[in-house]
Amino acid sequence: MSSAVSRDVEHHGDEVEEEAPFDIDQAHVVVSDDPHQIYAEYRHLRQHCPLAHTRQYGGYWLLTRYADVRRAALDADTYLSSVKAVVPSDPRGVRRPPLNFDAPAHTPFRTALERTLKPARVRWLAGPLQRHAEEQLAPLLAAGRGDVAAGFGANYVARVETEWLNLDDADVAPRLAATSAAWLNAWRRQDGETVTANSLTMYQIARDLLADRRANPRDPEEDPASSLLLERDAEGNPLSEEHLVGCLRQSLVVGVVGPPILIGSICKHLSEDKPLQNQLRADESLLPGEFLRLYSPYRGFARTVARDTQLHGQTIRPGEPVTLHYTAANRDPTVFAAPDDFVLHRDNVTMHMGFGRGRHRCVGMPLARLAVETVMRVILRSTKDFEIDGPLQYSRMPELGIISCPMRFF
Repeated sequence: MSSAVSRDVEHHGDEVEEEAPFDIDQAHVVVSDDPHQIYAEYRHLRQHCPLAHTRQYGGYWLLTRYADVRRAALDADTYLSSVKAVVPSDPRGVRRPPLNFDAPAHTPFRTALERTLKPARVRWLAGPLQRHAEEQLAPLLAAGRGDVAAGFGANYVARVETEWLNLDDADVAPRLAATSAAWLNAWRRQDGETVTANSLTMYQIARDLLADRRANPRDPEEDPASSLLLERDAEGNPLSEEHLVGCLRQSLVVGVVGPPILIGSICKHLSEDKPLQNQLRADESLLPGEFLRLYSPYRGFARTVARDTQLHGQTIRPGEPVTLHYTAANRDPTVFAAPDDFVLHRDNVTMHMGFGRGRHRCVGMPLARLAVETVMRVILRSTKDFEIDGPLQYSRMPELGIISCPMRFF
Protein backbone atom coordinates (compact mmCIF):
# COMPACT_ATOMS: atom_id res chain seq x y z
CA MET A 1 0.00 0.00 0.00
CA SER A 2 1.19 3.52 -0.63
CA SER A 3 -0.13 6.85 0.61
CA ALA A 4 -3.62 5.51 1.38
CA VAL A 5 -3.79 2.59 3.80
CA SER A 6 -7.18 0.93 3.66
CA ARG A 7 -8.11 1.29 7.30
CA ASP A 8 -9.33 3.82 9.74
CA VAL A 9 -8.82 3.27 13.44
CA GLU A 10 -10.94 3.52 16.50
CA HIS A 11 -8.94 3.14 19.70
CA HIS A 12 -10.38 1.15 22.62
CA GLY A 13 -7.78 1.05 25.35
CA ASP A 14 -4.78 -0.57 23.71
CA GLU A 15 -6.60 -2.04 20.73
CA VAL A 16 -7.21 -0.91 17.16
CA GLU A 17 -10.43 -1.84 15.36
CA GLU A 18 -10.73 -1.73 11.60
CA GLU A 19 -13.39 0.69 10.41
CA ALA A 20 -12.77 2.58 7.16
CA PRO A 21 -9.84 3.90 5.10
CA PHE A 22 -7.48 6.43 6.60
CA ASP A 23 -4.74 8.54 5.08
CA ILE A 24 -1.31 7.41 6.23
CA ASP A 25 -0.03 10.93 5.55
CA GLN A 26 -1.96 11.97 8.68
CA ALA A 27 -1.41 8.76 10.63
CA HIS A 28 0.04 8.80 14.12
CA VAL A 29 3.09 6.81 13.01
CA VAL A 30 4.02 9.74 10.76
CA VAL A 31 2.81 12.95 12.41
CA SER A 32 2.06 12.16 16.08
CA ASP A 33 4.12 12.20 19.26
CA ASP A 34 1.73 9.87 21.12
CA PRO A 35 3.44 6.48 21.71
CA HIS A 36 0.18 4.75 22.62
CA GLN A 37 -1.40 5.65 19.28
CA ILE A 38 1.80 4.98 17.34
CA TYR A 39 2.28 1.47 18.77
CA ALA A 40 -1.39 0.73 18.02
CA GLU A 41 -0.90 1.67 14.36
CA TYR A 42 2.36 -0.26 14.17
CA ARG A 43 0.36 -3.38 15.02
CA HIS A 44 -1.94 -2.85 12.07
CA LEU A 45 0.84 -1.96 9.63
CA ARG A 46 2.90 -5.00 10.54
CA GLN A 47 -0.05 -7.26 9.84
CA HIS A 48 -1.74 -5.59 6.87
CA CYS A 49 0.69 -3.13 5.26
CA PRO A 50 4.31 -3.93 6.24
CA LEU A 51 5.64 -1.58 3.55
CA ALA A 52 3.71 1.70 3.50
CA HIS A 53 4.49 4.99 1.76
CA THR A 54 3.77 8.50 2.99
CA ARG A 55 4.23 11.87 1.28
CA GLN A 56 5.24 13.54 4.54
CA TYR A 57 8.83 14.85 4.88
CA GLY A 58 9.30 14.69 1.13
CA GLY A 59 8.02 11.13 0.87
CA TYR A 60 9.39 7.91 2.37
CA TRP A 61 8.62 4.22 2.90
CA LEU A 62 7.99 2.64 6.32
CA LEU A 63 9.22 -0.86 7.19
CA THR A 64 7.60 -2.21 10.36
CA ARG A 65 8.13 -6.00 10.50
CA TYR A 66 11.11 -7.31 12.44
CA ALA A 67 12.27 -9.62 9.64
CA ASP A 68 12.17 -6.82 7.04
CA VAL A 69 13.89 -4.27 9.28
CA ARG A 70 16.63 -6.70 10.26
CA ARG A 71 17.19 -7.84 6.66
CA ALA A 72 17.51 -4.25 5.44
CA ALA A 73 19.86 -3.29 8.27
CA LEU A 74 22.15 -6.22 7.47
CA ASP A 75 22.11 -5.70 3.67
CA ALA A 76 24.31 -2.62 3.42
CA ASP A 77 25.03 -3.26 -0.25
CA THR A 78 21.37 -2.80 -1.18
CA TYR A 79 20.21 -0.42 1.55
CA LEU A 80 22.56 2.57 1.49
CA SER A 81 23.16 5.21 4.16
CA SER A 82 25.02 7.76 2.02
CA VAL A 83 21.96 9.37 0.39
CA LYS A 84 19.61 9.80 3.37
CA ALA A 85 20.19 8.24 6.79
CA VAL A 86 17.51 10.05 8.81
CA VAL A 87 13.92 11.17 8.16
CA PRO A 88 13.50 14.05 8.66
CA SER A 89 17.09 14.81 7.74
CA ASP A 90 19.21 17.83 8.56
CA PRO A 91 17.36 20.69 6.80
CA ARG A 92 20.71 21.91 5.40
CA GLY A 93 21.49 18.55 3.78
CA VAL A 94 24.78 18.12 5.70
CA ARG A 95 26.35 14.64 5.71
CA ARG A 96 28.86 13.48 8.30
CA PRO A 97 30.78 10.21 8.76
CA PRO A 98 30.26 7.48 9.69
CA LEU A 99 26.44 7.79 9.80
CA ASN A 100 26.09 9.16 6.26
CA PHE A 101 28.84 7.09 4.61
CA ASP A 102 28.80 3.63 3.04
CA ALA A 103 31.64 1.13 3.11
CA PRO A 104 34.50 1.36 2.46
CA ALA A 105 34.41 5.12 3.12
CA HIS A 106 32.74 4.76 6.52
CA THR A 107 35.00 1.95 7.78
CA PRO A 108 38.03 3.91 9.06
CA PHE A 109 35.79 6.27 11.03
CA ARG A 110 33.95 3.39 12.67
CA THR A 111 37.21 1.56 13.34
CA ALA A 112 38.69 4.62 15.04
CA LEU A 113 35.67 5.16 17.30
CA GLU A 114 35.32 1.47 18.21
CA ARG A 115 38.99 1.41 19.23
CA THR A 116 38.14 3.79 22.09
CA LEU A 117 35.19 1.73 23.36
CA LYS A 118 36.86 -1.58 24.09
CA PRO A 119 35.81 -3.30 27.34
CA ALA A 120 38.79 -2.00 29.36
CA ARG A 121 38.03 1.64 28.45
CA VAL A 122 34.33 1.23 29.14
CA ARG A 123 35.10 -0.30 32.55
CA TRP A 124 37.37 2.64 33.35
CA LEU A 125 34.63 5.10 32.37
CA ALA A 126 32.22 3.54 34.88
CA GLY A 127 33.69 5.51 37.79
CA PRO A 128 33.58 8.97 36.18
CA LEU A 129 30.08 8.34 34.82
CA GLN A 130 28.76 7.39 38.24
CA ARG A 131 30.28 10.55 39.70
CA HIS A 132 28.66 12.67 36.99
CA ALA A 133 25.28 10.98 37.54
CA GLU A 134 25.44 11.62 41.28
CA GLU A 135 26.50 15.25 40.80
CA GLN A 136 23.78 15.98 38.26
CA LEU A 137 21.08 14.24 40.27
CA ALA A 138 21.96 15.98 43.55
CA PRO A 139 20.07 19.26 42.83
CA LEU A 140 16.92 17.32 41.93
CA LEU A 141 17.13 15.26 45.09
CA ALA A 142 17.68 18.39 47.20
CA ALA A 143 14.61 20.02 45.64
CA GLY A 144 12.60 16.81 45.80
CA ARG A 145 11.66 17.09 42.15
CA GLY A 146 13.00 17.82 38.68
CA ASP A 147 12.98 16.81 35.03
CA VAL A 148 14.92 13.57 34.56
CA ALA A 149 14.89 13.85 30.75
CA ALA A 150 15.23 17.47 29.62
CA GLY A 151 17.05 18.54 32.79
CA PHE A 152 19.08 15.84 34.50
CA GLY A 153 19.30 13.52 31.48
CA ALA A 154 20.48 16.18 29.03
CA ASN A 155 23.14 17.51 31.40
CA TYR A 156 24.35 14.05 32.36
CA VAL A 157 24.77 12.72 28.82
CA ALA A 158 26.67 15.86 27.81
CA ARG A 159 29.17 14.95 30.51
CA VAL A 160 29.26 11.37 29.25
CA GLU A 161 30.24 12.69 25.82
CA THR A 162 32.90 15.03 27.15
CA GLU A 163 34.33 12.21 29.31
CA TRP A 164 34.57 9.85 26.33
CA LEU A 165 36.07 12.52 24.06
CA ASN A 166 38.43 13.80 26.81
CA LEU A 167 37.14 17.36 26.56
CA ASP A 168 38.82 18.59 29.72
CA ASP A 169 37.50 22.16 29.83
CA ALA A 170 34.87 22.32 32.61
CA ASP A 171 32.84 24.82 30.57
CA VAL A 172 32.42 22.51 27.58
CA ALA A 173 29.87 20.11 29.08
CA PRO A 174 27.22 22.70 30.05
CA ARG A 175 27.81 24.53 26.75
CA LEU A 176 27.40 21.27 24.84
CA ALA A 177 24.22 20.39 26.78
CA ALA A 178 22.59 23.75 26.01
CA THR A 179 23.79 23.87 22.41
CA SER A 180 22.83 20.31 21.53
CA ALA A 181 19.37 20.74 23.08
CA ALA A 182 18.77 23.91 21.06
CA TRP A 183 20.10 22.21 17.91
CA LEU A 184 17.91 19.15 18.44
CA ASN A 185 14.70 21.11 19.05
CA ALA A 186 15.36 23.20 15.93
CA TRP A 187 16.04 20.05 13.91
CA ARG A 188 12.72 18.60 15.02
CA ARG A 189 11.04 21.82 13.82
CA GLN A 190 13.13 21.74 10.62
CA ASP A 191 14.32 25.26 11.48
CA GLY A 192 17.43 25.45 9.33
CA GLU A 193 18.64 28.81 10.58
CA THR A 194 18.64 27.81 14.25
CA VAL A 195 20.09 24.40 13.40
CA THR A 196 22.99 26.10 11.65
CA ALA A 197 23.66 28.57 14.46
CA ASN A 198 23.96 25.85 17.10
CA SER A 199 25.72 23.42 14.80
CA LEU A 200 28.46 26.00 14.20
CA THR A 201 29.16 26.04 17.94
CA MET A 202 29.54 22.27 17.97
CA TYR A 203 31.72 22.36 14.87
CA GLN A 204 34.03 24.83 16.62
CA ILE A 205 34.31 22.50 19.62
CA ALA A 206 35.22 19.69 17.20
CA ARG A 207 37.80 21.82 15.36
CA ASP A 208 39.42 22.93 18.60
CA LEU A 209 39.55 19.34 19.82
CA LEU A 210 41.14 18.08 16.59
CA ALA A 211 43.71 20.89 16.55
CA ASP A 212 44.72 20.10 20.12
CA ARG A 213 45.16 16.40 19.37
CA ARG A 214 47.32 17.14 16.35
CA ALA A 215 49.61 19.14 18.63
CA ASN A 216 49.20 16.91 21.69
CA PRO A 217 48.25 13.38 20.63
CA ARG A 218 46.92 10.99 23.27
CA ASP A 219 46.63 7.23 23.54
CA PRO A 220 44.44 6.21 20.56
CA GLU A 221 42.91 3.42 22.66
CA GLU A 222 41.49 6.08 24.97
CA ASP A 223 40.98 9.18 22.82
CA PRO A 224 38.63 9.32 19.78
CA ALA A 225 40.29 12.32 18.09
CA SER A 226 43.76 10.79 18.40
CA SER A 227 42.40 7.49 17.12
CA LEU A 228 40.83 9.16 14.08
CA LEU A 229 44.13 10.82 13.20
CA LEU A 230 45.76 7.40 12.86
CA GLU A 231 43.29 6.12 10.25
CA ARG A 232 43.68 6.08 6.47
CA ASP A 233 41.13 5.84 3.67
CA ALA A 234 40.82 2.96 1.20
CA GLU A 235 43.69 4.41 -0.88
CA GLY A 236 45.97 4.76 2.14
CA ASN A 237 45.61 8.54 2.42
CA PRO A 238 45.01 10.42 5.70
CA LEU A 239 41.36 11.19 6.34
CA SER A 240 40.37 14.67 5.20
CA GLU A 241 40.17 17.49 7.70
CA GLU A 242 36.55 18.12 6.75
CA HIS A 243 35.56 14.53 7.47
CA LEU A 244 37.57 14.30 10.67
CA VAL A 245 35.87 17.40 12.02
CA GLY A 246 32.51 16.11 10.77
CA CYS A 247 32.99 12.79 12.57
CA LEU A 248 33.85 14.52 15.84
CA ARG A 249 30.90 16.87 15.37
CA GLN A 250 28.67 13.83 14.85
CA SER A 251 30.14 12.23 17.96
CA LEU A 252 29.37 15.33 20.02
CA VAL A 253 25.65 15.14 19.38
CA VAL A 254 24.73 11.55 18.58
CA GLY A 255 25.03 10.42 22.19
CA VAL A 256 22.94 13.25 23.64
CA VAL A 257 19.73 12.55 21.68
CA GLY A 258 18.55 9.06 22.61
CA PRO A 259 19.64 8.45 26.23
CA PRO A 260 17.56 11.24 27.87
CA ILE A 261 14.48 9.89 26.08
CA LEU A 262 15.22 6.37 27.30
CA ILE A 263 15.85 7.63 30.85
CA GLY A 264 12.50 9.44 30.87
CA SER A 265 10.67 6.40 29.51
CA ILE A 266 12.23 4.06 32.09
CA CYS A 267 11.42 6.42 34.95
CA LYS A 268 7.81 6.73 33.79
CA HIS A 269 7.51 2.95 33.58
CA LEU A 270 8.93 2.45 37.07
CA SER A 271 6.69 5.22 38.43
CA GLU A 272 3.71 3.18 37.29
CA ASP A 273 5.12 -0.21 38.33
CA LYS A 274 6.17 0.23 41.96
CA PRO A 275 6.74 -3.50 42.58
CA LEU A 276 9.27 -3.58 39.74
CA GLN A 277 10.85 -0.34 40.97
CA ASN A 278 11.33 -1.86 44.40
CA GLN A 279 12.56 -5.15 42.96
CA LEU A 280 15.26 -3.38 40.94
CA ARG A 281 16.18 -1.22 43.93
CA ALA A 282 16.68 -4.36 46.03
CA ASP A 283 18.69 -6.20 43.35
CA GLU A 284 20.62 -4.03 40.88
CA SER A 285 21.76 -7.08 38.94
CA LEU A 286 18.22 -7.31 37.58
CA LEU A 287 18.52 -4.02 35.62
CA PRO A 288 17.26 -5.37 32.31
CA GLY A 289 17.79 -4.93 28.59
CA GLU A 290 14.03 -5.26 28.25
CA PHE A 291 13.76 -1.48 28.66
CA LEU A 292 15.82 -1.00 25.49
CA ARG A 293 13.47 -3.27 23.56
CA LEU A 294 10.31 -1.71 24.91
CA TYR A 295 11.39 1.94 24.77
CA SER A 296 13.90 2.29 21.95
CA PRO A 297 14.24 6.06 21.53
CA TYR A 298 14.57 6.14 17.73
CA ARG A 299 11.68 5.22 15.47
CA GLY A 300 14.40 4.17 13.08
CA PHE A 301 17.04 5.33 10.67
CA ALA A 302 16.66 5.61 6.92
CA ARG A 303 18.27 4.05 3.87
CA THR A 304 17.90 4.33 0.10
CA VAL A 305 18.21 1.34 -2.20
CA ALA A 306 21.05 0.85 -4.67
CA ARG A 307 18.69 -0.61 -7.28
CA ASP A 308 14.97 -1.20 -7.83
CA THR A 309 13.93 -3.45 -4.96
CA GLN A 310 10.75 -5.53 -4.84
CA LEU A 311 9.15 -6.01 -1.45
CA HIS A 312 5.57 -6.89 -0.46
CA GLY A 313 4.31 -6.25 -3.98
CA GLN A 314 5.82 -2.75 -4.15
CA THR A 315 8.88 -1.38 -5.93
CA ILE A 316 11.27 0.80 -3.94
CA ARG A 317 13.34 2.90 -6.32
CA PRO A 318 16.78 4.44 -5.76
CA GLY A 319 16.56 7.81 -4.06
CA GLU A 320 13.35 6.97 -2.18
CA PRO A 321 14.04 6.89 1.57
CA VAL A 322 13.10 3.73 3.46
CA THR A 323 12.74 4.07 7.24
CA LEU A 324 13.68 1.04 9.31
CA HIS A 325 11.27 1.34 12.22
CA TYR A 326 13.19 -0.28 15.06
CA THR A 327 10.44 0.67 17.50
CA ALA A 328 7.93 -1.35 15.46
CA ALA A 329 10.33 -4.28 14.97
CA ASN A 330 10.93 -4.46 18.71
CA ARG A 331 7.23 -5.11 19.31
CA ASP A 332 6.71 -7.65 16.54
CA PRO A 333 4.71 -10.51 18.10
CA THR A 334 6.24 -13.04 15.69
CA VAL A 335 9.56 -12.49 17.51
CA PHE A 336 8.64 -11.24 20.99
CA ALA A 337 5.77 -12.88 22.86
CA ALA A 338 3.46 -10.38 24.60
CA PRO A 339 5.43 -7.64 22.83
CA ASP A 340 3.79 -4.67 24.56
CA ASP A 341 4.43 -6.11 28.04
CA PHE A 342 7.51 -5.75 30.20
CA VAL A 343 8.99 -9.22 30.76
CA LEU A 344 11.86 -9.11 33.22
CA HIS A 345 13.58 -12.32 32.15
CA ARG A 346 12.63 -12.41 28.46
CA ASP A 347 14.63 -15.23 26.85
CA ASN A 348 15.35 -13.51 23.53
CA VAL A 349 15.65 -9.89 24.68
CA THR A 350 19.09 -9.57 23.03
CA MET A 351 17.38 -9.84 19.65
CA HIS A 352 15.96 -6.32 20.04
CA MET A 353 16.83 -3.69 17.43
CA GLY A 354 17.37 -0.78 19.81
CA PHE A 355 20.91 -0.26 18.53
CA GLY A 356 20.27 -1.33 14.94
CA ARG A 357 22.18 -4.09 13.18
CA GLY A 358 24.94 -4.53 10.64
CA ARG A 359 27.61 -2.07 9.54
CA HIS A 360 25.73 0.89 10.98
CA ARG A 361 24.87 -0.65 14.33
CA CYS A 362 25.32 2.04 16.97
CA VAL A 363 29.07 2.43 17.46
CA GLY A 364 28.51 3.90 20.92
CA MET A 365 26.41 0.95 22.14
CA PRO A 366 28.78 -0.06 25.01
CA LEU A 367 28.93 3.54 26.27
CA ALA A 368 25.16 4.03 25.93
CA ARG A 369 24.43 0.85 27.89
CA LEU A 370 26.84 1.89 30.64
CA ALA A 371 25.44 5.43 30.78
CA VAL A 372 21.81 4.33 31.16
CA GLU A 373 22.57 1.50 33.60
CA THR A 374 24.63 3.93 35.72
CA VAL A 375 21.79 6.47 35.79
CA MET A 376 19.23 3.93 36.91
CA ARG A 377 21.48 2.55 39.63
CA VAL A 378 22.14 6.05 40.97
CA ILE A 379 18.45 7.02 40.91
CA LEU A 380 17.37 3.80 42.61
CA ARG A 381 20.11 3.97 45.25
CA SER A 382 19.35 7.61 46.02
CA THR A 383 15.60 7.30 46.50
CA LYS A 384 12.98 5.31 48.34
CA ASP A 385 10.38 6.05 45.68
CA PHE A 386 9.72 8.34 42.71
CA GLU A 387 6.73 9.20 40.59
CA ILE A 388 5.55 11.45 37.75
CA ASP A 389 5.12 15.07 38.85
CA GLY A 390 3.54 16.88 35.91
CA PRO A 391 2.65 16.65 32.23
CA LEU A 392 4.97 14.68 29.97
CA GLN A 393 6.24 15.91 26.62
CA TYR A 394 6.85 13.47 23.78
CA SER A 395 9.10 13.59 20.74
CA ARG A 396 8.04 13.68 17.12
CA MET A 397 9.97 12.11 14.25
CA PRO A 398 12.58 10.73 14.16
CA GLU A 399 12.57 9.83 17.87
CA LEU A 400 9.86 8.19 19.91
CA GLY A 401 9.44 8.69 23.62
CA ILE A 402 9.56 11.20 26.45
CA ILE A 403 11.62 14.37 26.05
CA SER A 404 10.40 16.04 29.26
CA CYS A 405 9.66 13.96 32.34
CA PRO A 406 9.05 15.90 35.60
CA MET A 407 9.50 13.63 38.60
CA ARG A 408 9.02 13.82 42.36
CA PHE A 409 11.57 12.01 44.52
CA PHE A 410 11.09 10.52 47.97
